[in-house]
Amino acid sequence: MERIWGQFNDNTAVLLTLFVILMSGFLITRLTNVLRMPRVSGYIIAGIVIGPCVLHLVPGGIVDRMGFVSDIALAFIAFGVGKFFKKDALRRTGREIVWITVSEALAAGALVTLVLHFLFGLSWDFSLILGAIATATAPASTMMTIGQYKARGEMVRMLLQIVALDDVVCLLTFSVVSAWVSGRADGALSVASVVLPIVWNLAAIAMGAGCGVILSRLLTPQRSRDNRLILVIAMLCGLSGLCAAVDISPLLSCMVFGAVYINLTKDKKLYRQISHFTPPVMSIFFIVSGMNLDLTSFRAVGAIGVAYFFVRIAGKYLGTFVSCRLAGKSPEICRYMGLALVPQAGVAIGLAFLGRRLLPPEAGELVLTVILSSSVLYELVGPVCAKKALIWSGAISKERLEAAGEAVPDKNVVRGHFSARMGAKRAGADVSVTAESTGKTAGQRRRKKKAGTAPDGKQKKTEETFSKEGKKGRTDSGGKPKKTEAGAGTSRKKKETGETQAGNQKRTAEEAPVSGKKKKEKKQEPVPAGGGKKKQRENEKTGKARESVAADGIKTPEKEASDGGSRKRPRHKNRRKKAKTEESAERMEKI
Repeated sequence: MERIWGQFNDNTAVLLTLFVILMSGFLITRLTNVLRMPRVSGYIIAGIVIGPCVLHLVPGGIVDRMGFVSDIALAFIAFGVGKFFKKDALRRTGREIVWITVSEALAAGALVTLVLHFLFGLSWDFSLILGAIATATAPASTMMTIGQYKARGEMVRMLLQIVALDDVVCLLTFSVVSAWVSGRADGALSVASVVLPIVWNLAAIAMGAGCGVILSRLLTPQRSRDNRLILVIAMLCGLSGLCAAVDISPLLSCMVFGAVYINLTKDKKLYRQISHFTPPVMSIFFIVSGMNLDLTSFRAVGAIGVAYFFVRIAGKYLGTFVSCRLAGKSPEICRYMGLALVPQAGVAIGLAFLGRRLLPPEAGELVLTVILSSSVLYELVGPVCAKKALIWSGAISKERLEAAGEAVPDKNVVRGHFSARMGAKRAGADVSVTAESTGKTAGQRRRKKKAGTAPDGKQKKTEETFSKEGKKGRTDSGGKPKKTEAGAGTSRKKKETGETQAGNQKRTAEEAPVSGKKKKEKKQEPVPAGGGKKKQRENEKTGKARESVAADGIKTPEKEASDGGSRKRPRHKNRRKKAKTEESAERMEKI
């Protein structure tokens, strides 16, 4: 592969490397989705597969030049974490979060230190260095797991604040331990090399706060979406570059940047806009992290590495469980919060390189080997543990788990689901079928439909209603039958168009009485005093006029033949005529 890559210039090699990284991440995550594994684990596996340990598809020189991607990805992650540090939330749970974070971090560090010193007989310097590194938790994989499954709830809010503050506790702990170890090393390292990282981190925090204030002034409502995204990415890249210049992590400064901005503006749209921009950057970050992991380090780990791996998990879990119980949190948070704090990678690896210089050569190499090998397992197992903890605590519902796109549904399954829904919609019509209709054959029911009779016996009721309406419409003011040509034509027309009305009979039977009832209620309004008889005469004249208009408007068979024969009147007009006929009949009955 080195010969093939050597034929390309630098620009072509970088572009092809990005293609290989992104496509391998996409393809491997298809497999991990089937296995119900988080996406972060798939990206790390993809990096291991295409890295120098397995296929060696990407040359190591190009991977070394992509280190800036890690700083940019951590900057985006930390900025997103900052939105959870709102003033109101910190006032309510600030002390509890600090208490839980300090407890779980120091519990893991103390347990690792004691086990390595007393069980394996290692020196205090070696044990303290590994114990200080054990306090770190990788926020990137935990945050990406939360974003993938859209987890919500109190546990998610607490978890994000804990993993953000965990790095602060880790840096302070490592600074104290390194100062003590360097003092015992006969001046091998100066005090300035220990104090300077703390000073630079405080300066980075101040710069992050200043960027938050500046961005809140620049992003006015008049700014377009494009300019908003350009400004925030420019500031994040600037902060990352300044932190890289003094060899510190951009996590703290960018986290303060996001926290200050959200408290000054309450603007959540910017964070949603960034979340649509970051997926390719995150995938490159985790795949490159997987490519940098050396699987051969497992051979030299031995019992020390295995003990570090399990003892750190036990310390995180016990410290979180006890502190959450003392803080009065729910049983779900007490049981499962510790499992979500398993991942460990970026900060721990950086501290391992620094710790190697604090110890003798052999001990320093062993520290680096233990941290690198355990990071491989933590990054593979950690996201799975975080996912299970979020599911068991109720932060991820079944609907969100299915909507995460872990498995592509089969077309037959979708078709069956659609058919089931349509069958449920038709259930109301199926229930209305009586035992009499179900006992008949399909051919008999079709013949009854053509004849205009419904299988549930409702056609008879509708015909009786129409016959009554016809009788009402053929009465005069004296209550006697009114034999007119129009009335006879109406009855004949109803018989001739029975087949057409059969399909609409149920709706007509329901709507006609309702309309008549409305008209009747309108008719029963009180008549003003002093004009009762006069009003009755006017109503009588109006009723007769409407009756004559309704009767004249209905075509007889002779008129239909002269107009062109078998053309049928639209259904809605027939209903209108029936309503008018019914209204006239009711008026005449009352008179």
